Amino acid sequence: MPELPEVETVRRGLQPVMEGARIERVEARRPDLRFPLPSPFGARLEGRRITALGRRAKYLTMHVDGGPVLICHLGMSGSFRIEKDGAGEIPGDFHYERSKNAAHDHVVFHLSTEKGEPARVVYNDPRRFGFMLFAEGAPDEHAMLAGLGVEPTGNALDGPLLAGLLQDRKAPLKAALLDQSLIAGLGNIYVSEALWRAGLSPLRLAGTLGKAGPKARAMADRLAGSIRAVIADAIAAGGSSLRDHRQADGSLGYFQHSFAVYDREGIPCPTPGCSGTVRRIVQSGRSTFYCPTCQK
Repeated sequence: MPELPEVETVRRGLQPVMEGARIERVEARRPDLRFPLPSPFGARLEGRRITALGRRAKYLTMHVDGGPVLICHLGMSGSFRIEKDGAGEIPGDFHYERSKNAAHDHVVFHLSTEKGEPARVVYNDPRRFGFMLFAEGAPDEHAMLAGLGVEPTGNALDGPLLAGLLQDRKAPLKAALLDQSLIAGLGNIYVSEALWRAGLSPLRLAGTLGKAGPKARAMADRLAGSIRAVIADAIAAGGSSLRDHRQADGSLGYFQHSFAVYDREGIPCPTPGCSGTVRRIVQSGRSTFYCPTCQK
């Protein structure tokens, strides 16, 4: 499933075409994705201008003037692509052939861009695990977004805040970081990478970072900084682009080439001076990669 950096990369790819564009027509080529599409779907969007394209955790939010907010989730295999009428191909620097199987093009937004140029934004989802729903009020009050924790971007997530979130938590540190009610949008890949950068074991009790004292404060500061840094680096690189994920223009990201521990079982730990080897363990049914020598 695409993680936060992949979703942010998609948002940034769509933004120049979609923000300010008028929705001329919406094709819903099937009545449902993971959930039924809202009814009426196209009629509530057609003729409206897109005022903003946002992101909350792993959700995209499309705001239109005088209408509902469209909440989109990519699921396992969902992706958007941009097509300019008459161009004959999808714009972008392609490194792998992108599937253009029209059988999986489930929703098409026909747009007139802010410059008056025609464009199509196509949602393709072979597995149909993604969804599109309307938020009638504030998006953060919608059932899908309500209760989400702090974003792991910007300066809001700092050491003191993280220490407060983890205080008295008896779960392993990795499990706590994947709790979306604490930190929104963190996923398996980037938690493993952030813990390695911070030198903290995924097996450590989360509550140890919320204790009083300089050692706990230092660990919380280090981890908060590592989380922000790994997310920022992944966004800058265009996401990890694992399996089905592509950027909005179809090109792949490169952060997967920078993984230090994720999916690197058996290689020497890349921490300078460390003699350990990356190990894979399973926590709550999911793979965790870490160095037991330098991550304590």
